[in-house]
Amino acid sequence: MMEQGSRLAAERRDLILERLLASGAVRVAELTDELEVTPVTLRRDLQQLESDGLLVRVHGGAVLPPDGAPALQSRQATNGAQHTIGVLVPSLDFYWPRVIRGMEQAAREQGAKLLLRGTSYEMQDERPVLERMVEHEGVTGLVVAPNTDTDHAREVMEWLHESGLPFVLAERDAVVGPDRTPAESVTTDHALGAVLAARHLAQLGHRKVGLFISRNSPTSRKIIAGWSAACRELGLTPGEHVERILPDRRDPRFSGAVDAVLDAVLEAGVTALLVHSDREAMAIIDVALARGLSVPDDLSVVAYDDEVADLFTPALTAVTPPRSSLGRAAVETLLARIADPSRPVHRTVLSPSFNSRLSTAPPRAV
Repeated sequence: MMEQGSRLAAERRDLILERLLASGAVRVAELTDELEVTPVTLRRDLQQLESDGLLVRVHGGAVLPPDGAPALQSRQATNGAQHTIGVLVPSLDFYWPRVIRGMEQAAREQGAKLLLRGTSYEMQDERPVLERMVEHEGVTGLVVAPNTDTDHAREVMEWLHESGLPFVLAERDAVVGPDRTPAESVTTDHALGAVLAARHLAQLGHRKVGLFISRNSPTSRKIIAGWSAACRELGLTPGEHVERILPDRRDPRFSGAVDAVLDAVLEAGVTALLVHSDREAMAIIDVALARGLSVPDDLSVVAYDDEVADLFTPALTAVTPPRSSLGRAAVETLLARIADPSRPVHRTVLSPSFNSRLSTAPPRAV
């Protein structure tokens, strides 16, 4: 049986103790299926927990220690939910679920609890949601991905600063206070992601390339900056590639905009595209195929996000932000701040990776 990477030892052992506290006994056969680990790994966990005095191993499993549940309950009280972390992200679908999974894993390992709230990219003022978490839910710190492009963006950041609670920004950069001090943050180097894509296309021999983004967001702006730098580095001047912002997929103009993208691509002689995000890349490929173009022979496409890119046909070459690691790092940074309020402000930048698949190839010889 394959070990599941996300099942770290501390997490597994906490789950074993939860089951033991609930039923008074656990069986190896049942736990190996539930935790998706080998019997050898599980027996090692039970041996460690027995050494800690938290259970007694028996044939086929384990039971409560002679003094019953108090030792386990004491551990749960000491090790669990010491802090409640409020999490506010702009969406609970597509990009953010993997970020949240990373947060959940880090919180479990450190005995904290998450209080999760999702807003939307259209929400102007996120302060009411944050205020409810602070005033009524008793959070001891916040991980926040605020919308930095609204009229209330500065007020939201000032509220976070003045709340007195430690907070960490996820995938956002901002300054706070009268001295405009950078806020603690964990972000992805999206500019580097765009550079990786441009270098990959250039190495394949492409010279006329295009960039298409789905919204004017903090991520998109970083992608544009990295892409522009890469074009200069690789000798691709602005006159040799196409840049355009696509409307939201729910916008009635989306279909016409995708058609216009292909018109511009064909007219300019563009042979490769970087598209943010996966779903927009898929839409462009669908239209290209409907027009009789071959992907990747006539048009190579790189998707930015790699959320579902590998499921498409052809599997999309993609830039992959480290979403789970970012969520984990945000929670760990916040808990470190809570434990040591005097430590220096940390601004962590994680590098994305690049996955070459079937949607990119050298341009067709003319």
